[in-house]
Amino acid sequence: MNKEKETVNVELLNGKCDLHTHSQASDGMQPSSENVRIASNKGLAAVAITDHDTVAGVEEALAAGEEYGIVVVPGVEISTRLEGKEIHVLGYYVDINDAEFLNRLETLRRTREERNILILEKLNELGLVISMEDVIREMGRPLEKDETVGRPHIADTLVAKGYVSDMREAFDLYLAEGKPGFVSVPRVTPEDAFAWIRAAGGTPVLAHPGLYGDDELVRKIIEHGHPAGIEVYHSDHGPEEEKRYLAMAEQYGLIVTGGSDYHGSRQGVVFHGDLGSVTVSASVLSQLQEQSSEK
Repeated sequence: MNKEKETVNVELLNGKCDLHTHSQASDGMQPSSENVRIASNKGLAAVAITDHDTVAGVEEALAAGEEYGIVVVPGVEISTRLEGKEIHVLGYYVDINDAEFLNRLETLRRTREERNILILEKLNELGLVISMEDVIREMGRPLEKDETVGRPHIADTLVAKGYVSDMREAFDLYLAEGKPGFVSVPRVTPEDAFAWIRAAGGTPVLAHPGLYGDDELVRKIIEHGHPAGIEVYHSDHGPEEEKRYLAMAEQYGLIVTGGSDYHGSRQGVVFHGDLGSVTVSASVLSQLQEQSSEK
């Protein structure tokens, strides 16, 4: 990957980028190449593919970026846990062929698979008859290598079976943290994820801090783990959150990133936000590249 060439292209475009999107490699609704096509049609200079615990969609996206003339940032979103809360960590410009990093992501996916089985067991105990075969069938395609099944897929199946009216209700009643179908499994810490991303030549960023409801914990993560950046702009952040995390970024000298957290449309509703609805200047890519290391 020629990072210098990408930086020059982005600076010439002087545009905007969405640094948080998901594809069907994790819990998005479409191939990563479709995310790239949409980003190009919306006039973005760059788009990142940041699937949960996998980089399976990145190579396809990079090829689509060449086709559509848009910069694609190879990324990942790692699920971690600290003090009883699930914390997400974004990694940018990771080496998607780094064997150790790929092995580490595989261990996370195995943990996710174990969690999914436990979730289905809980739902069945509640009288909601659902199997993993049902979940895969509802996806409408076989699960490809290194792709992951997430709670949104389980929510889709609950909707299809008529147990809930939409994905939001599935989470509100059963799948969200603290609800009867939620399962907590052992996770790596945010600090571990930061180290993994750096070891793979990437730049670690703390994702959507406003969703954790605990700014003291956010400060603790920053002070102990030293991420390179923080996702100030996110579909679920309001003006007050943006103000707080901008101040935090300035205090700790962090790169300010942002993105829609686009997952596509489920039952006619886009979660969390539409692609390109939350962006930052493409100049942020130069900052992320400077923090990453060539392997």
